[in-house]
Amino acid sequence: MLKEFKEFAMRGNVVDMAVGIIIGAAFGAIVASFVADVLMPILGFATGGVDFANKFVLLREGKTAGPYASVAAAKAAGAVVVGYGLLINTIVNFLIVAFALFLVIKAMNASRKPKAAAVAEPSKEEVLLTQIRDLLARR
Repeated sequence: MLKEFKEFAMRGNVVDMAVGIIIGAAFGAIVASFVADVLMPILGFATGGVDFANKFVLLREGKTAGPYASVAAAKAAGAVVVGYGLLINTIVNFLIVAFALFLVIKAMNASRKPKAAAVAEPSKEEVLLTQIRDLLARR
């Protein structure tokens, strides 16, 4: 049983999948940083200084009364909040990752398509045999 597991784990597909998962996790971290540290501040600046990460709806105040400056402060006080700004950040992360994955798969599919073979001209023998066939067919 141990031998079968070793064979399974060392197959090329399993190793490739593991590498893909590790690279995907690293890419996800890069995208998350890009969205949180670059894209959302620019979007916030364009919308008049709105910080989407701290946009929330207060459902119930916590032990310490509000107003709360951030989602983290509200949660630390024990308040119940709906953090829709974090959802917006997560959706933007997903869209960027999905688009990047789309581009990678599109490039892979384009490289796998067989190239259209050039139509070869018939050889002199084939042309001659075709002419003989046509002459015999007319008789």
